[in-house]
Amino acid sequence: MSSKNSKKKPSKMPPAQEISAGGVVLRGEQVVVIVPTRRAPDGSRVLALPKGHVDPGETTLQAAEREVREETGVIVELVRELGEVRYWYRRGGRTIPKSVTFYLFSYLSGDTIDHDDEVEEARWIGLKEARSALTHAAEREMVQRALAYSEEDR
Repeated sequence: MSSKNSKKKPSKMPPAQEISAGGVVLRGEQVVVIVPTRRAPDGSRVLALPKGHVDPGETTLQAAEREVREETGVIVELVRELGEVRYWYRRGGRTIPKSVTFYLFSYLSGDTIDHDDEVEEARWIGLKEARSALTHAAEREMVQRALAYSEEDR
């Protein structure tokens, strides 16, 4: 048997499901948002909440805190879980299921200028403005939930 027949090529198959986590970070009546360097399929800029993949050994909460810190430069404190968003997207001709668990956080410290290089810009905008300004409907829903929880606490 030749060696080229006995070696398997590494699989380039995506995971069965991508699992991510993110946060809605409040500072008074403001929420931190990002403009990722990756554009929408039509080439337009995206306004989003900070989120990213859960690394091996991390919980979704740990991943959300890390992603918020990396993508926005801010340190946060957990308020509560907001919920999970599930959707499908296409990459390389394949349909990939994805789930994102979002958490509500309160701002503790840090500066949005300290975001990582996956983010073009991180900034604070009004919580009510974010309900309509965010690109993705599921993220606008998470902001709506955060707004409802913040109004309950008054």
